Amino acid sequence: MSEGGCFCGKVRYSLEGEPERKILCHCVDCRKISGSTFSTNLLVAGPSFKLTSGAPKIIGKTADSGREIVSHFCGDCGSTLWRDGAAFGDKKMIKAGTLDDVDALDKAHPGAEVFTEHRASWLAPIPNAEQKTKQ
Repeated sequence: MSEGGCFCGKVRYSLEGEPERKILCHCVDCRKISGSTFSTNLLVAGPSFKLTSGAPKIIGKTADSGREIVSHFCGDCGSTLWRDGAAFGDKKMIKAGTLDDVDALDKAHPGAEVFTEHRASWLAPIPNAEQKTKQ
């Protein structure tokens, strides 16, 4: 089982099993949410995810894909922990950097990069990762 949470520790979650996919996202929303060039994500089955403490705030909007996406974040420290909604079915898109395991990002080597049309020009594609434009 993996565990994770926000920066201040008030919102916590756990995951059972392995992620279905490991995805680097360059969409405008992920860039804004992360405050960086992309977001490293783990797609997990909804039943494998459990909120263990706290009550995240949510905000929904129409994503670059044209489908609604909901972001779950800590109302105190602002950390985005996961996203879900119509774009993902019953799955959750976990922000890999919120996992407690200090090696989580090493283990999250992406098999795909999405919204690559928004990738910063000074970043190279990840070798052997599927490259996708709009979803």
